Amino acid sequence: MIYLYQNNKEYDYDVRAIALAFFEREKIVEVSEQEWKERLAEPVPEDSGSGGRLLFLKLEYKTEQIDGLVQDSAGRQVREQVFCDYSDHGTNRNAVSRFLYRLFSKYTGRTLPWGMLTGIRPTKIVMNWLDQGMEEEEIRRRFTETYLADVQKADLCCKVASREREILRSHTFEQEYSLYIGIPFCPTTCLYCSFASFPVSRFGDRMDAYLDALKKEMSFVAEAFGSKPLTTIYVGGGTPTALDEPRLARLMDMIHQYFPVPSIREFTVEAGRPDSVSREKLQILLDAGVGRISINPQTMHQETLDLIGRNHTVDQVEDAYHMAREVGFTNINMDMITGLPGEDISHVRGTLDRLGALAPESLTVHSLAIKRAAHLNMEMERYQSLVKGSSNDMLCLVDETCRNMGMEPYYMYRQKNIPGNLENIGYSIPGKECLYNILIMEEKQDIISCGAGASTKYVYPEENRIERTENVKNIDHYINRIDEMIDRKRNMTWQ
Repeated sequence: MIYLYQNNKEYDYDVRAIALAFFEREKIVEVSEQEWKERLAEPVPEDSGSGGRLLFLKLEYKTEQIDGLVQDSAGRQVREQVFCDYSDHGTNRNAVSRFLYRLFSKYTGRTLPWGMLTGIRPTKIVMNWLDQGMEEEEIRRRFTETYLADVQKADLCCKVASREREILRSHTFEQEYSLYIGIPFCPTTCLYCSFASFPVSRFGDRMDAYLDALKKEMSFVAEAFGSKPLTTIYVGGGTPTALDEPRLARLMDMIHQYFPVPSIREFTVEAGRPDSVSREKLQILLDAGVGRISINPQTMHQETLDLIGRNHTVDQVEDAYHMAREVGFTNINMDMITGLPGEDISHVRGTLDRLGALAPESLTVHSLAIKRAAHLNMEMERYQSLVKGSSNDMLCLVDETCRNMGMEPYYMYRQKNIPGNLENIGYSIPGKECLYNILIMEEKQDIISCGAGASTKYVYPEENRIERTENVKNIDHYINRIDEMIDRKRNMTWQ
């Protein structure tokens, strides 16, 4: 528990974001100055967190000066201050964030690989500097000095931004749009999952009604955006291949009915769960023009798969991969997660060794994010001793291994609730980058999304503005309220 007193809320978001980067999963309670003093004088409850200690954070904004104090219930104090015109938020936000970072770093004795950065898309910073003509050596120096980040993260950002920039400059993506189609059914719900995902055993009887509603939404999108070229189609979930063969074929037919599949630049379908894959399903996808699929083990350790609720074996992962090759797929992505319950760096190395032997064209690596809606979070007491989180050493091992496999990083993003404030990152061999991933991260075009839980993003580059519309997550609500979902898009599309 962190009790926070501040006499000015100008930097409240930064205070909380940087505090939680150091004190993961702690609850921050804002109090008055008097309450802060009273709490400080109270006995410490046994379940207070923070190693059995309460933390007290005090920020006093004075004339062109901020004083910071972190104190714990054992009486240890750390102070820091910054001198700046903090009322000029645009100019001085970095200075204030560096002050906050130094305060927490001094108290914990820790540094963070990304320094004070808490944003989702750090490559946007580097992309902007590249567009200004700055050389990469200068960018690395400026990145580490401004954000107090490690050299390795600065180098990673430069590599990703340079690769994205090269791809984005090759085409007028801003004048087009991409399509996301969500299939929210899964064989089972994974322990860490917070997506719109519903197990087939309980919700499989809604599949036909869901596809009926989805068809109606797709028809509207095709009409509303018919004047714009379509860049990519991405079918995700859930697990799209949780649909049986006839329904998967119906979905592919619907896509071809409404959208110009032969002329698009990329068509991806997640075949993520090996226990949902069959040779016939893979053939349906290939015949429909799907050029890129994902087969996602998350880990190649059976005991972890059993723990997190993925009802498939390691052998099934390899069987599904080889089956996809035999059918004719030449662009296969595989996903893995670092920081899974019970896993350390030796497990990550083992997973990388087995995936490297398969030689996929791309590898997407997620640092475990413990999200509020996930079963892992709701049952944290049960799994607390197993959840150590990702480490930067794990991600450095991933980086080294992927480069040895001939892959380079091509897109990256960060999420809240990742222990260690780390990143998710995609690697690929040259020419096999997922264009959809780059476009959704760099926000260069509209991403129109259909299905339960789907989020549509409208990009207005001239105004430097992004608007979003959301579909409801619940399958039954989506089916019964499909006209409302369409109206949400209609209201945005024809504003």
